[in-house]
Amino acid sequence: MDAINYDSELRRAGANATHGWRRLAFLAGQHLLGSIGLVIMTLFVLAALFADVVARFDPLTVDAAHALARPSGLHWMGTDSFGRDVFSRIIHGARISLAVGIGSTALGASIGVIVGLTSGYLSGWVDLVFQRVTDILQALPLLVLALVMTTALGPSLPNVIIAIAIPLIPTVSRVIRANTLALRELPFVEAAKSIGMSETRIALRHVLPNTLAPLIVLATAQLGSTILTEASLSFLGLGIPEPYPSWGRMLSESAAEYVRTAPWLVIFPGIAISLAVFGTNLFGDALRDVLDPRQRS
Repeated sequence: MDAINYDSELRRAGANATHGWRRLAFLAGQHLLGSIGLVIMTLFVLAALFADVVARFDPLTVDAAHALARPSGLHWMGTDSFGRDVFSRIIHGARISLAVGIGSTALGASIGVIVGLTSGYLSGWVDLVFQRVTDILQALPLLVLALVMTTALGPSLPNVIIAIAIPLIPTVSRVIRANTLALRELPFVEAAKSIGMSETRIALRHVLPNTLAPLIVLATAQLGSTILTEASLSFLGLGIPEPYPSWGRMLSESAAEYVRTAPWLVIFPGIAISLAVFGTNLFGDALRDVLDPRQRS
């Protein structure tokens, strides 16, 4: 009897797994561009996680004898003016870009959720004060506000994450506030109030989970912007300081002086930035179509 039950459980598990793979294949076929974006993002994440294994050379080691070497079997993407391997620096630079992108997106989204949920649910003078502060932050473009914050805080990894996270707060808080204003008028909120549930518990347990779908879509879309902003700050000398590899700083060091004599110093970091932003945008658009019922045909 136990053997029969065990076999039936195995068959049920196998059927569920097959159904899951079929559904995944169906979604991939329906959102081909999104699947391509997911593959690109996965490759960058794997490269960042296993950078020490994938990279063939130490990205900080100077080798004057091989300075400005062309791409070859030894140095796949050539070397820079200090003889450092460009491929290794791009692979290790993925760690910097993803750390800044994910860290700043998570920090900005967390603060934005708190501000938007509090503003939309409590309304009244709290909403008025929070929205005026949000208007002030939203008046400046993302890059300009990040430049101001980085200049004030100084160039370092934690400061860059904070500087890019703060401009993200208004966008996230606006989206969460709009969803909260709509949700707080629905019957399930009134039912929770009628049984004596506290306002804080209603907001956290019933309202907040229903705002997660647009939040996930927004955070994925903002990830590409944060990576591009970090590259822009590093290009201007306000991002991650030397000698740590950063895609934007690699462009800054080589764009003006070596763009003609050693074009690989500009081409490969530029491709890395473009692919990272392109992949996150494609995946964000597909995720919006999947999670937002208004986008479904």
